[in-house]
Amino acid sequence: MKALLNPESSFCLSSISSSQIKRSLHFNGLSSSCLRFPLTDFAGRLRRRKLTGGLCIKAVLDSAMMEQLGLKESDVKNPALSSTYRGSEIPKPNLTVLDAQARVCTGPTQTRPLSEEQAFKVFDTILRSARGELKDEEPVSKAQLGAFFAGMTIRANAFPEETQWSEGEKRAMDVFWPLLVRALPPDVLFIADPEGSLLGTGNSVGPTFVGNETREMRLVGALREILAGGHLGYEEVKGVLRDVLPLETEGSLNSGVSESLLSAFLIGQRMNRETDRELKAYCLAFDDEHGAPPVADVKSLTHYGEPYDGNTRFFRSTLFVAAVRSCCGESSLLHGVEWMPPKGGVTEEQMLKFMGANTHLSVQQAKELIEDEKAGFAYLSLREARPSLYSLIEMREHIKKRPPLATTEKVQQFVRATGKEAIVAGFYHEGYEEPLLMLMRRRGVHSGLVVKVESLSFTIKYILMPYELLHTWDVDLEPEFCWKLFPYEGEEGALSMTTRVRAASASKGFPVNYCSGFRSLSSDTALEADGVSRQSFNLEVDARNYGFEPTETPRTDRSVSKNIELGLAALRGEKGAAYDRIVLNAGIVDHLLGSEGAEDVAVAMERAKEAIDSGKALKKLLNYIEISRKIK
Repeated sequence: MKALLNPESSFCLSSISSSQIKRSLHFNGLSSSCLRFPLTDFAGRLRRRKLTGGLCIKAVLDSAMMEQLGLKESDVKNPALSSTYRGSEIPKPNLTVLDAQARVCTGPTQTRPLSEEQAFKVFDTILRSARGELKDEEPVSKAQLGAFFAGMTIRANAFPEETQWSEGEKRAMDVFWPLLVRALPPDVLFIADPEGSLLGTGNSVGPTFVGNETREMRLVGALREILAGGHLGYEEVKGVLRDVLPLETEGSLNSGVSESLLSAFLIGQRMNRETDRELKAYCLAFDDEHGAPPVADVKSLTHYGEPYDGNTRFFRSTLFVAAVRSCCGESSLLHGVEWMPPKGGVTEEQMLKFMGANTHLSVQQAKELIEDEKAGFAYLSLREARPSLYSLIEMREHIKKRPPLATTEKVQQFVRATGKEAIVAGFYHEGYEEPLLMLMRRRGVHSGLVVKVESLSFTIKYILMPYELLHTWDVDLEPEFCWKLFPYEGEEGALSMTTRVRAASASKGFPVNYCSGFRSLSSDTALEADGVSRQSFNLEVDARNYGFEPTETPRTDRSVSKNIELGLAALRGEKGAAYDRIVLNAGIVDHLLGSEGAEDVAVAMERAKEAIDSGKALKKLLNYIEISRKIK
């Protein structure tokens, strides 16, 4: 830590030992600080030396500056671990119930019923928490209660027989329900048994529960449909969201609506598999939160919809791709958050903040950076762009599974353009390809592209790790098991394409690098109402067809600084897997979106290489950092 604070010391990735990393797992910092680098010295040293020995950056956050900013040493984040960007002020969820939510708050075929032993442990934890008797664990939050019982109710009402309640769950509920009825609040009892028919006698709350005041009554009415496995209309979903958001910063609801009810609403819609009209409501509900979006005077603008919860294993390249594409006259807008569950991985905001960029730009300021030829791209935080949706981060950690917003936040237009617009987004699971493209068409963009971004193979390994860390992983692990299926290869939720070869043991369905999309054949407005024709396409991108040798995607394993090291080395022209990945994604995206001058994919690849090898792309990134810091 002293190296981070002493201006005469250097922070070198190559010097971090495994023991230091393990110790830093318990390090938490506050969101008010960032590391600042003198850009002239930073850029000069990048030009003077290769980065093969690790990225060495001289920190200038000395004791005098710390005092001036009112910061403590404990406020500085560990740049080796994305998990340190989690806000220390956010209450932690109860891990026993969180693990159960991972099993039961998911889809009709993915749900894994609890065993009798697991169910007894979960209900006992909930009961002791409600009574104030839970001593050695975090209390079970209202959001957790809402999500867990919503999952149980929807499974009983609407799921196939194999994912409904197990015999063990039924026996546990028979024992605990009479006790829970006397300990849980009315809103949670309603969620657990809305019609009074699931759990026998003793619960008269569900059928008669209507909530408090008009907004909560509206939410309760919507929940009755959701808990029965049903769906809502566009206006109904939009109305509920606008009624209850934003939340207060402390996690309570502005509107006075029960946090348990809102949590049940969010996870319930995902479990029921959202309809197009429901997804459209989540996507568009807060478009006017800051009024009409500003319009950038650029010939093209690509909106990048990276998953907001970041990368935990592999190189996240989109920030560096944006710098390359800017050199080719293609502007980009990246958007996201500093930290987001369930992955809590590396994000663009973490990387930019670590490099000293201003990550608190307003929508208008982002528009100005897009227009500035010295930069040509911008990053916009959800914190500034959509405060209402940003206020849900704590709740999203406590409901565990991704809500509908995890899909729709990737398809946003915080800034518009005078020229052509495109949206690029990744999708995890089959079934979301067409909804994402539908939302892009609804946005009226000229081109849209979705990329299949996750394909895991599995092996059995022995896992030795404290259970308090397991819930941050990308797979669901249980405390009583050490032998588990564990992913050992494959891409994760970054939308960029890889240069590796698809494994013979890869899972069924769409392969990694599967792309689907559309491009407009006209430069006029792309709204379907105006009769503009679109050309649709789908293909699997094999990097070998474009002259790339197969390479494994570089691992970063939650390290923000390692991600930066790889990206900056590639922008310096250092050949390797990171360089190839950036070139492939810049060239293929330009080609598939129908960008000017990229009609020939070989030409698109060559101009991406030229942007890097000439040093222009690195200069664009450094310019962005410097210009953003000057914006007030």
